[in-house]
Amino acid sequence: MAWNEPGGGRNQDPWRGRDGRGQQDLDDVIKKLQDRFGGMLGGGSGNDSGGYGLLMLILGVILVVWFVAGLYRVEQAEEALVLRFGKYHETVNAGLHWNPWGIDSVMKVDVNQRETMPVRATMLTEDQNIIDIDLQVQYVVTDSRNYFLESSAPIDTLRNSVESALRHVVGGSEMDRVLTDGREAIAVEVHQRLQEYLNVYKTGLTVDKLNIEDAHPPKEVKAAFDDVIKAREDEERVKNEAEAYANQIVPEARGEAQRMIEEANAYKAEVSERAKGQANRFDRLYTEYRLAPEVTRRRMYIETMESVLGSSTKVLVDIEGGNNLMYLPLDKLMQQRAVVDPIVTEANTSQQSNTTTQKTSDAVRGLERIRQARENRWENR
Repeated sequence: MAWNEPGGGRNQDPWRGRDGRGQQDLDDVIKKLQDRFGGMLGGGSGNDSGGYGLLMLILGVILVVWFVAGLYRVEQAEEALVLRFGKYHETVNAGLHWNPWGIDSVMKVDVNQRETMPVRATMLTEDQNIIDIDLQVQYVVTDSRNYFLESSAPIDTLRNSVESALRHVVGGSEMDRVLTDGREAIAVEVHQRLQEYLNVYKTGLTVDKLNIEDAHPPKEVKAAFDDVIKAREDEERVKNEAEAYANQIVPEARGEAQRMIEEANAYKAEVSERAKGQANRFDRLYTEYRLAPEVTRRRMYIETMESVLGSSTKVLVDIEGGNNLMYLPLDKLMQQRAVVDPIVTEANTSQQSNTTTQKTSDAVRGLERIRQARENRWENR
């Protein structure tokens, strides 16, 4: 049988005091609390004064909590946007601030931190080729009011603006320019156009840097494009090598040409001076010849023979009488002997000296006979 069924007995109900004692105990507790709070606030012990004091205490606590809830701190790199009843009120900088809680609301944003957004897009070039482009966009919040109030989704707007600016610039460029040396110029153009879009949409964002990380054709045709790029790189390398060789060989050729010109000028001056000297010598010789023709002819003959036969090692002289006379210049032979065998003993040197002296005497006598024979021949003529 349940404790609350009819006939089950009243003493089994836990919510009922025995003989009405539970309700009386609750009234006593409330009365004691009223008396205690009323004494703390200086009121009487009556019910009216006790209720007023409790109300004032509660209001004071609520006021303190409300005031503390309105305090907030803005960090050094942040800006805080204050809205009053949902409408823009002011923008505050770093420091400790207070706003009435429940009336004003505060939105903070870091205006110094630079965020990076990676973007990958497939674009169509001017010459109807498809290119996959990867780029990095670095941006920062510079206008917190526009960032929070003017644009509902500034980050999504940024991404869409990047794709739009990239599509416009790449669509006006050929594939070769995008894949090779035109990336930097394209990045600058996209950066400028992107910032214009963000300003028009009032996103409060400023693009700090935009880099094109990679640009490549689709995988299906990437191998063929790689061959084309490699061929162009080889062409550029050969061109650079040719320019380097030209820069090296041209100065050398110019120096060689200048050297040849200087040598030619020097040879010209030498030949000219020699010709002038020979002309002067001929003039002097002609003057002497007019004074003494026979003596001049003989002297010229002797000088010519000396210049011709001076370097000869053997001389054959035709002498009247029939037999030819061989003249051996011993001084030339001795010089050759000295070059071939420079080491000679002391005994051999003494013997060779005696022999050389004898041969020299014979040679001198032979020269004297040749001279006399020449003089006789000239006299007979």
